[in-house]
Amino acid sequence: MLIRKLRFIELKNTKQMIIREGKIVSLSYRLNLNDKIGELIEKVEKEKPLEFLYGTGYLLPRFEQYLSGLKINDPFSFSLKAEEAYGSIREEAIVEIPLRSFESNGKTNLDLMQVGKKIPMIDQAGVRVTGTIIEVGDENVTMDFNHPLAGRDLHFEGEILHVREATDEDLQRFSPHNHDSCGCGNESGSCNDDGCGCSTEEEASSCGDGCGCGH
Repeated sequence: MLIRKLRFIELKNTKQMIIREGKIVSLSYRLNLNDKIGELIEKVEKEKPLEFLYGTGYLLPRFEQYLSGLKINDPFSFSLKAEEAYGSIREEAIVEIPLRSFESNGKTNLDLMQVGKKIPMIDQAGVRVTGTIIEVGDENVTMDFNHPLAGRDLHFEGEILHVREATDEDLQRFSPHNHDSCGCGNESGSCNDDGCGCSTEEEASSCGDGCGCGH
């Protein structure tokens, strides 16, 4: 009887653990433009949830604020204005890059030169950024380094699936130094104030297919 009682207390305490700094959170959600009936942008199922360390900047700050204090099985539904999410579209993040920057061994990689193609590059500060080709000219390529969701209002709706204490392994895995340079959770993919573009032809030639806006 005592053992059963102890197990009940343990289960109750685990269920009531709330989201706060230092907790590992798993959740499912739907992301729509503007409101809950807007265009569906992303859907994260319960079978493959989003897991993150709360309070480390892994996700948008305003997103995390709306989750604060929630617990397992709690639903959530909220909207973010563009300025609370990925900001407005910045004209300075739309730049022209010489076509020769995409040459490898004296030849331009024509597979990369397609409108809508996302290409990871290195800016003048050595930061990896992802840009989208919006125009290909005879001498220059126009690329947009704004986040794909810049200038858009967003609506999130989902459920908290699990909340637990972070382990040492979790702290290492979600260290800011290990954050991917792409993802819907952070503000990567935007150009810094110094402008964008490959700083060397070698870096340009190493650009791959880019990465999407997933978590």
